[in-house]
Amino acid sequence: MLIPLHLPSREQFTDDELVNFCLSNPDLMVERNEFGQIFINMSPTHLLTSSNNSELNGEFVIWNRRTKAGKVIDSNGGFFLPDRSMRAPDVAWIRKERWAELSTAEKKSFPYLAPDFVLELESDTDNLEDLKQKMQKWIDNGVRLGWLVAMSEQRTYIYRPYAAIETKLFSETLTGDDVLVDFEVVLTNILEIP
Repeated sequence: MLIPLHLPSREQFTDDELVNFCLSNPDLMVERNEFGQIFINMSPTHLLTSSNNSELNGEFVIWNRRTKAGKVIDSNGGFFLPDRSMRAPDVAWIRKERWAELSTAEKKSFPYLAPDFVLELESDTDNLEDLKQKMQKWIDNGVRLGWLVAMSEQRTYIYRPYAAIETKLFSETLTGDDVLVDFEVVLTNILEIP
């Protein structure tokens, strides 16, 4: 569940202030929307969601080790996006050429960069419609491929720029298109579905 943070003495954090706030509060999952409002996820996920998220991350790490195509980022990695939001997906991937362009300082902060790929995993406390809006914002800000794994429906919503949203059942093969080249997964093979 996301809780809005109200700061009575200031209207909005600057980007540097937001980074410092996040570093000073490492136990909080913090995001900022395009209007500057800060959201904090106060509740940790339960073990089933955490396990499923780990399985998903593992699939991308194994594929990426084989292909050496880029960097996999877990849910602790945040990104400043062109609309001024700062978002942190459950899984992100950046191709190696773009990763190499980042300075060490950018790698130790939240870069001004839209990942090439993002994945959001619906948990029991998430609102699916809110996640769909978040996914569209990822695409609108430059993400080339996005997956919303909707546990409540046992289907994945596939987002691409300038294309209709596609859905696939967990029993169907998901592919990485021309973004995650040669990546394939069938979610029923890796996720525990209640």
